[in-house]
Amino acid sequence: MGRMTQRQPHRRLGLAAASALSAAALLIAPAVTPTTGIMASASADPCPDVELVFARGTSEPAGIGRVGQALADNLQGQLGGRSLSTYGVNYPATYDFLAAADGAADATNHIAAMAAQCPSTRIVLGGYSQGAAVVDMLAGIPPLGNKVGEIGSAPPLPASLTGNVAAAAVFGNPATKFGNPLTASMFGGRSIDLCSDGDPICSDGRNPFAHTRYESGPFPGQAAGFIANLV
Repeated sequence: MGRMTQRQPHRRLGLAAASALSAAALLIAPAVTPTTGIMASASADPCPDVELVFARGTSEPAGIGRVGQALADNLQGQLGGRSLSTYGVNYPATYDFLAAADGAADATNHIAAMAAQCPSTRIVLGGYSQGAAVVDMLAGIPPLGNKVGEIGSAPPLPASLTGNVAAAAVFGNPATKFGNPLTASMFGGRSIDLCSDGDPICSDGRNPFAHTRYESGPFPGQAAGFIANLV
């Protein structure tokens, strides 16, 4: 099994977002639980074969979050001995949704740094819930569609960097609810947009608990299999 390391992270969903999604808001705060998985290795090579750049969900502690960790754990086992590192997008992930665009800016800066320092590293973008909205911004998608127009958008990932992104995966994506899945973005066939049945954030469902279980269901494994075929 390859090495897996943890990299440490180096305002603008509008206030209209809260009313646009009513009681559900942009997302439902997940229960915060410790993440498990392959531990960081200080002696790992500086340029991994693959790096997962993941934006966590609301209220999760800094890092890649529990859904990101589940994805990383599943992906490592499918890389055939290649090394994998993870990078937790640096943004508040609070109910101040204006700050979500900070995540898109941070991810862009990190991808640019990786492209310069490790041009052969295959970048995988990922996000859960509010973190999925961060990925939407990178893909040029308004996370809440026409409900709030351009509010909440951030500049998309520059064209000069899109080639470094081998794949993208989002879970509980709010843009999907408004007919703008990641699969219809610039990432197209390199992306997978997963929505649990009944999840009110990414669909017209009414089961709020469906939004809180992405790490324990089939979705991390499904996304990992999709990504492994692209990296």
